[in-house]
Amino acid sequence: MKRKSQRGSTLLEFALGFSLLVPLFAGLFQFGYTFWVYNQLQGAVHAGSRYAANLAYDSPDATPSAAYANAVRNIVVYGSPQGGTTPVVPGLTPAHVRVEMVFLRNAPATVVVDIDGLTISSIFRSYSMAGKPRAAFPYLGRWAPV
Repeated sequence: MKRKSQRGSTLLEFALGFSLLVPLFAGLFQFGYTFWVYNQLQGAVHAGSRYAANLAYDSPDATPSAAYANAVRNIVVYGSPQGGTTPVVPGLTPAHVRVEMVFLRNAPATVVVDIDGLTISSIFRSYSMAGKPRAAFPYLGRWAPV
């Protein structure tokens, strides 16, 4: 009689445990994936701004030339100034990378590179990158305005 009253209890325990563990693991996966993407973006922005800080700046004002900006954007997105086919993170394009030159006393002083407009899609929600991650380096390259 006792054995008959416990039939199905294993299935009930599994259903209750499964309904609690699946959202927990999905949330952990979402947090981990978003953190990984942000970390990859931070490293790419850091590398791009470090590259831009040593690259010859050929514009007479704070607006970078197309060649300078494209080389920096390609470093951030593909890891190479010539470009590539596989971005650092899914969905990242050169259009998401913003390159700014800060002038001080009519000369380049700081290079700022950040990500703008990229959306990271996770399981439950999407996160939009607006100006983050951001990296700034003092400009150490040769200023050669055309």
